[in-house]
Amino acid sequence: MKSKILNILRNTDDYVSGQQLCERLNVSRTAVWKAVKQLKEEGYEIDSVNNKGYLLKKIPDIINQAEIKSQLLTKWLGQRLDYFPCLDSTNTYLKEVAAKAAPHGTVAVADRQTAGKGRLGRSWSSPTGCSVYMSYLLRPDIAPTHASMLTIVAALATARAVEELTGLTTGIKWPNDIVINKRKICGILTEMSADMDSIEYVVIGIGVNVNMTQFEEEIADRATSLRIEGGEPVSRSQLIVRMLSYFEYYYEQFVKTEDLSAMLNDYNDRLVNRGREVKIVERQKEWQAVAMEINREGELVVKLPDGSMKKVMSGEVSVRGMYGYV
Repeated sequence: MKSKILNILRNTDDYVSGQQLCERLNVSRTAVWKAVKQLKEEGYEIDSVNNKGYLLKKIPDIINQAEIKSQLLTKWLGQRLDYFPCLDSTNTYLKEVAAKAAPHGTVAVADRQTAGKGRLGRSWSSPTGCSVYMSYLLRPDIAPTHASMLTIVAALATARAVEELTGLTTGIKWPNDIVINKRKICGILTEMSADMDSIEYVVIGIGVNVNMTQFEEEIADRATSLRIEGGEPVSRSQLIVRMLSYFEYYYEQFVKTEDLSAMLNDYNDRLVNRGREVKIVERQKEWQAVAMEINREGELVVKLPDGSMKKVMSGEVSVRGMYGYV
């Protein structure tokens, strides 16, 4: 109800009468009044005038279910959307509901996480009210060996969403870190349950630094936020709906071929280390090469000092710039 009223008010420049809302939503005037009252209590500035109706004047930076659903344009991703003011981890939550038959395309969003997870077992700082913490539950009919490419699909979709909303130029540090001005604004963690022949589910978790204005000392030299880079606050709900739309778009391309052929140019144009010397860290071994591009399997193609080419797979391998994070 609230998301439908928000959708109508968002897309109307003038007052919408209570009677119009009743007729469009097939509910009572009392139900409309209660829903509008709840929206006001949540921080929406809605002008109410007798004989004129309701006018949405100001939208707060909140990311609850009604706010996101009122803007959602996807066909299947996020049609089930579970929102939590606080959660241990959106990935952990989706893995739990996946075991209870939650459908393909279920999305979990939290305003704060108490146990956010990053790649290689690292933690992800998840303070309240300033960032996006979101996970997708997917049940793709693809070979399990191809599932790791979904991380790259998510990275590209997130980069496109950020660019569209903010106008900022993004780069991607292979395989899935989104960077602006050589500092990280986004991390992605993909987890899977599968056997040798089929996938039960894939969960993709994404954390984006949106309106943070400072960082802990140990990461301040390599982390940034959209607000810091753009100089003004960014709507988290608008970013979320764009992330969902772009992921659905690229995902549908990916599952047709089970490779990245349809998005290679889009990704490689953003590959921040492309043409630069990098250090490959593999277990206890380190070696240098020049990053060239990713191939359709999502591997990083690098040029070795002897001029030969080598393909590097993500997983336990890290790629670092020679003189800093990128």
